[in-house]
Amino acid sequence: MLAIKQRKLKKCRVAECGASFVPARLGQAVCSPACAILDAPKNLDRAVKSLAQVGRREIKVRKEQLKSRADHLREAQAAVNEFIRLRDAHLPCISCDSTPSDNDLMTGSRWDAGHYRSVGACPELRFELLNIHRQCVRCNRNLSGNAVEYRIRLVLRIGAEKVDWLEGPHPARKYTVDEIKVIKADYRAKSRELKRAAA
Repeated sequence: MLAIKQRKLKKCRVAECGASFVPARLGQAVCSPACAILDAPKNLDRAVKSLAQVGRREIKVRKEQLKSRADHLREAQAAVNEFIRLRDAHLPCISCDSTPSDNDLMTGSRWDAGHYRSVGACPELRFELLNIHRQCVRCNRNLSGNAVEYRIRLVLRIGAEKVDWLEGPHPARKYTVDEIKVIKADYRAKSRELKRAAA
């Protein structure tokens, strides 16, 4: 037969009481209902914070459930783009060789992750790292990617063979929501690693 474990004496948490008692249940911190009433205001802030946390978690879960596939794609693309900007932080713009310190770069130090083959024209390469490089806002947005100059420098950076592969035909790719979530999580983790390495 199993021996029943004896409960140890505990001191009441209410300072004014300080009585010793044997807890009737797990986690009991006060000796009586009267002491529980005295102790309650001290726990109110903690209880309110805890309930607020639970509420925020539930809202986050509900928001996640309401997201469309397009929402997930946008978030994954943002994660990949951040990784590209960090990966290429030491490199100039892929299209015009400008750097953040160049005075003629009107957009300052704002950078995009520019696709050589656009997501609209070739969605199957939207997450292909060879297809995405750090690009100044001027070239990417104002000059619609500055594609001719992009190609010249891309050949120098990755080689003609890889550029030919990018320009070739590619099978259509339809990502599932689960695959998109994995891509987002993977590139967020890679960005954190690059930030740690740079610090």
